[in-house]
Amino acid sequence: MPPRGDVAIVIPARNESDRIQATVQAAAGVPGADLLVVVDDGSRDSTAAAAESAGAIVLRHSRSRGKGAALETGAEAVRLLERNDDHSQRRYLLFLDGDLAESAKYAGALVQPVRDGQADMTIAVFTDRVRAGGHGFVIGLSGAGIRRATGWSPAQPLNGQRCLTRDAFEAARPLAAGWGAETGLTIDLLRQGFRVTEVEVPMAHRATGTDWQAQLHRARQFAGVARALAAREPAVQAARRRS
Repeated sequence: MPPRGDVAIVIPARNESDRIQATVQAAAGVPGADLLVVVDDGSRDSTAAAAESAGAIVLRHSRSRGKGAALETGAEAVRLLERNDDHSQRRYLLFLDGDLAESAKYAGALVQPVRDGQADMTIAVFTDRVRAGGHGFVIGLSGAGIRRATGWSPAQPLNGQRCLTRDAFEAARPLAAGWGAETGLTIDLLRQGFRVTEVEVPMAHRATGTDWQAQLHRARQFAGVARALAAREPAVQAARRRS
């Protein structure tokens, strides 16, 4: 039997049939990763079949429930799978997006600071940036909201490539719904005293489009981030009154 790893990879994906296979295959090479779960969040294409053919454990939402729910589904699957392990150590959770393709192979850099005890959560900073079709409104909203709530200014606040301890993940549950998941996760952990750091990695998403579907996607992202920030505003105000 091969030695048990210490990393579980969770990949939320929706309509990523053209990239998910390459993403899974590349992510499988991350050192220490021995569980790889893809959560198909209501895809209308062959995302699930492609991920399964690449060797992933695949879970499916019959309808799209949003990114936050997909992350929680994947983490819960890891917890249930670990119940059959004769091992007391829980795996670190490594969240990756489904469109990274071959660049997912560099995700191991996110694990090491957590494994070494230097951070409770790492967030990727892509050094290979693709040209986006938007104007940065969603990134600006998220970054400003995190700074207002915690005093920290992340370089890439919406980056979904993250590694965290199980204690950190459990402390942040329930995650913010939909596209507010990353923003809420960062705020909730920092406000509870967990250590969060960014790590530069040579990874990249697909290029963002400028058509109406891409603009609708950005609008949904904006709404999700705004809801996550609004839900946390009372706690921010209370903390300011106490200080």
